[in-house]
Amino acid sequence: MSATASPAGLVRDAIPTDAREIATVHVATWQHAYAGLLPEDFLAGLDVNQRAENWHRRISDPPDRGFVLVYEQLGRIRGFASGGPSRDADVGGEVYAIYVDPSCQGQGAGTRLLDAAARSLADAGFTEASLWVLADNHPSRRFYESCGWRCDLTQKPFMFGDGQSAPEIRYVTRLTSAVS
Repeated sequence: MSATASPAGLVRDAIPTDAREIATVHVATWQHAYAGLLPEDFLAGLDVNQRAENWHRRISDPPDRGFVLVYEQLGRIRGFASGGPSRDADVGGEVYAIYVDPSCQGQGAGTRLLDAAARSLADAGFTEASLWVLADNHPSRRFYESCGWRCDLTQKPFMFGDGQSAPEIRYVTRLTSAVS
């Protein structure tokens, strides 16, 4: 993906040196968005260093047709999205993660990241995409619906911590490629 700039920020491909900032956004967003949905002790135990190592590996060695994008504003990473082939053995692509720093939410960064993730999947040859969201995460569900994604009612448990789970629900969309 090529970088696209606007006065509100820039969406670009992640590079390995972005890993720590991505991890910081990842942990802060989980602690904000999942408060009341996941146990407080689990959220408090999220480790930026561990996540930074994971993101560094993912960016340095992405899966085939995989990507990590960042939203950068005033020189700081304020959000990110990642995706690639569906992990559900579907033929489509999947947005694995999309998070925007709580202080930047509601300003268009999420929409820009989700649009860029869908373009990346379409450009990789996928004609449909999915993403998973905690079933009780109603603000995120409203966001996906406002962007044209629809809930297909498929559910599965999101496993976390020591064998704990919370229900997730799948959203899907059709993709269109910019290249005909």
